[in-house]
This record gives sequence, C-alpha cells and structure tokens, in this order.
Amino acid sequence: MSDPKPPLRRDAERNRQLLLRAAYELMATEGVGVPYEDIARAAGTGMGTMYRRFPQRQDLLDALFSDHIDTVTDLAEQAARSDDAWAGLTWFLERQLELEAQSRGLGELLRSRNQATESVRRAHDRMTPLVAGLIDRAVRAGQLPAGATPADFAAAHVMVGSVLDASRASAPELWRRALVVVLAGLRHADLSGDPPDETVIDLLYHDKQK
Repeated sequence: MSDPKPPLRRDAERNRQLLLRAAYELMATEGVGVPYEDIARAAGTGMGTMYRRFPQRQDLLDALFSDHIDTVTDLAEQAARSDDAWAGLTWFLERQLELEAQSRGLGELLRSRNQATESVRRAHDRMTPLVAGLIDRAVRAGQLPAGATPADFAAAHVMVGSVLDASRASAPELWRRALVVVLAGLRHADLSGDPPDETVIDLLYHDKQK
C-alpha cells in the first residue's frame, strides 16, 4: 500500500481553507461557474496557489459540497422510512430545496447545471430507487395517480428549482408556493398516457452543459 499523503504545511492548509471559504461564499450567490480568478482574489491568494490546491474544478466542487450532497442522500433515506409515502415524498423534496435555497452552487450541482461531479451522480443513483419506492407506495395507497414515475418528480424538482433560481434575489420564498402548485398538479394529474422513459432522469440531471 502507498503511504498516505503527508499533511499540508500550516501556511498551505491556511491558504486551502481561505480558498474554500471564498469559493463557497461566491458560489452560494453566483453559482458553480465562478471564475478561479475571482475566488483567488477574494481569498487573497495567487492563481498559482489556487491551481496547486485545486487543479481541476471538480476537485474544488467535491471539497466544497460532498458533505452537503451526503446530507441530501440521508434525507432521501429518512423519507423512505416514512409510514405515509406522500408525506415522505413531499418532506424530502421540500428539505432538499431548502438546502438549495441556501446555496445556488449546491442547487446547480444537484440539478446538474454546469458541472456535475461523480459524487452527485452517485447520490442520484442512490436516491432514485428510494424515491421510486415511495412513489409506488403512494400510488398503491391512492395518494398519487397511476402512472406517476420518478421522472415526474425529477421534473418537479427541476421546475421548482428554476423558480428558485429566478426569484432568489427578489422573492426568495417564492419557490415554496411553486412547490405547492407543482405537487398539487402532480397529485391530481391525468397520467394515463405512456409514462416517460426512465432515461429522462439522465437528461434532466446528468446533462453536460457548461
């Protein structure tokens, strides 16, 4: 086995923490596409330090958001244990969007705008069967119309997330009303037509847009 990486020198670790703090604060308001130059300037470091600590943007995103993504996955697992499937579904989606409301960068990652990390893909892979199980239970309990699928909830997440992004500065709580409208529509929709192919989830969440 190879030896673990040695700990960073004190000044190097200090610079790393400064960069992470600056990146998180900028991405919370501006999204994950913030230029490295802006992050380095806000942290008071040079570009050489930026690239030494985080050679690829994926390295930075994983360092910033891995814990947050794990939190969302834990919420899905908690929702899956709910006795009331519909309550579990709505609770999970609302809690997830609350986290996204706190950070535009996290929301963009979870909805795969710009750059989706491998940790996000793994999270979606873990969450999709949990949501599918809740949907199946809700349909059997008469809480959702027959034909409801995980792709429908993925679409609901993306739609409400778009409202969240558009109104973040001017009406930061508007997404909650949009969520109520979308969930009410889904619960009472006529879904008797052919359901979407489950690959739609990949199109919604795993896009490659930059």
